[in-house]
This record gives sequence, structure tokens and C-alpha cells, in this order.
Amino acid sequence: MAEQSLVQFKLFDLYDVSNIEIKDPAMKPYINIVPKLLLKSHGRVGEKFAKTKVNVIERLAARLQVPGHMGKKHKIITNWASGNYNNTMGIVLRTLQIIEKKTGKNPVQVLVTAIENGSPRDEITVIEHGGARYPQAVDCSPIRRVDLAIRWFVQGSYGKAFGKKSKMADTLANEIIKASEASGESFAFAKKNDAEKQADSAR
Repeated sequence: MAEQSLVQFKLFDLYDVSNIEIKDPAMKPYINIVPKLLLKSHGRVGEKFAKTKVNVIERLAARLQVPGHMGKKHKIITNWASGNYNNTMGIVLRTLQIIEKKTGKNPVQVLVTAIENGSPRDEITVIEHGGARYPQAVDCSPIRRVDLAIRWFVQGSYGKAFGKKSKMADTLANEIIKASEASGESFAFAKKNDAEKQADSAR
């Protein structure tokens, strides 16, 4: 009776994550969706595979602060992405609200499905042998798959919002929805297909 009377936490006290389904068994240990009222680890998770202990939504908010490299070019950082937790988490919360309104589904489930669809299973690395460099196909580890999917979500939506009328929350929501539907219009899904095609040709 005591266990039944315990209050079930919701993420931000808004989203129920008890029924979230992660279909890819390899990625299940690496997509953290533990419900908390406030997602703020303060960078204090310092153990091995620390990323797996941080909620995936907090990781998405952290990536918004530094979109990262696209090839050899580093993305411009604008004023809203200046390392301010309240700003970036506010963008993520608005993104989740837009996803819920457009799809009528649990936005956390949509995000998890988008990560599964937008992450490559294999990619290429460069091997040097006898002075010659050539590409070699390698399997992509599950923790890197999650990293790449989140990075591509942010970079794809950032490119559509920078210098345009669209807001970051709107473009990020559209990117995540398209990726969850495995649509070719998704930047992450297109990048995933390119990576897997290059790996297939390098086998």
C-alpha cells in the first residue's frame, strides 16, 4: 500500500515518462529520461560515462549553448546561446510545448524516437597505412549515436533560424518532429543517411 501511495514524478511536473518506449535495445542504457522537477546537474557528474547520468533533455539544452563544428567551420554563437541556463532551457520547454501541440503526442516520446531515427549506426574514419590515407567503415557506439543526433538537431534548426524570421524553438520542434517521422526534410535524418552511405561505400 505504501508503494502505491507514492507520488509519481513527472518531468518538469508536466510530462509523464513512465510509458516512454525506447525501441533500440543498444541505445536504451544511454538515453536518460529519469523524471525530475528541475533538470540541472551543475556539471557535477564526473564519473565514467557521465553523459548517461544526465537527462537527455538537459543535454539538448546544453548543446544549444554551443552548436559545435559543422565540418571545419564553427557555428556563430548568438546572444540567446550565451551559456545562460534559463534561456536555453526556456527554448527547450517551448519546443516541447510546440511538439505536443502539433503532434498530440508526448513530446518526450517524440524526442526519443527522433534520436533513434537520426543517429547513424555506422560511419567512416580515416586509416593511414604506408603513407596512404583511406576511409574505413566503423560501427558507431551508442553513446556517440546519441551525441550526433542531438548535435544535428541543434545545427539543423540553428541554420534555419539564424538571420531569419523563424524562432529557434519553432525550427527545433520542426526538426525533431521530422526526424521522428524519418522524413528526408530532417537535417539529422539526412546526415545519418549520408554517413551510412559513405560507410557502405568504404567497406
